[in-house]
Amino acid sequence: MKEETKWELKGFIEASKYRKLVLKALNEKEKTPTELAKELNLKLSHISRTLKELQEKKLVECLNPNARKSRYYKSNKIVI
Repeated sequence: MKEETKWELKGFIEASKYRKLVLKALNEKEKTPTELAKELNLKLSHISRTLKELQEKKLVECLNPNARKSRYYKSNKIVI
């Protein structure tokens, strides 16, 4: 997979208000999808899909991927 440019990643993030909100929340501290949904007042399904998209671009990381519940995510704090 080719490495994406800074501007491609910026465009990817800016294209979705959910991505922007989730990244901003995860820049503060690690959180679970449920915590994010409550804090951002969004449906859990939106959070889960957004986290998957951000993970594919390596913008967020799951800290305990083998857990079935209470998976914690953190931002990779890529400066864009």
